[in-house]
Amino acid sequence: MPKLLKDGEVLENSWQTVVEVESLDQLPEGQVIVPLAFWQANAAELKARGNVAVLLPSDASENQLAELEAGYQFLAIEFPKFADGRGFSLAYLLRERFAYTGEIRAVGDVLLDQYFYLQRVGVNAFEVKDDQNPETAKALLGTFTETYQASNDEASPLFRRRG
Repeated sequence: MPKLLKDGEVLENSWQTVVEVESLDQLPEGQVIVPLAFWQANAAELKARGNVAVLLPSDASENQLAELEAGYQFLAIEFPKFADGRGFSLAYLLRERFAYTGEIRAVGDVLLDQYFYLQRVGVNAFEVKDDQNPETAKALLGTFTETYQASNDEASPLFRRRG
């Protein structure tokens, strides 16, 4: 079973991401992550079903985030390739501008080197790919003990913290 790194703990990942779905009867049983457009088209039925999370595409706009109707279990941000940094911005916007306090999960092509930085902008859960060691991923969340910049995890830059 795939692994999940959530809030610094390695867990079993029982959630299934469904990328291409056209109707509610195509959804598998159990816990599913559905695309944003599918959630928007079927929010009432999906809320009633429960155990549904929303997959935000890396190109989701600020307007789409503002219009997102609550009732999902968590938000997952898709990283289609490791060089696509838009997911970092989405996580930061969700935490800072929209005051989202729930789980933000990074899914897709996320490198171990990116875990620490994603955590800084508000991501608190990661789908660990099959070729990645979950214990290594966990250790990398603490790569640095001090950071220079302000971010979601530290409101003041280093020069303001030093006295």
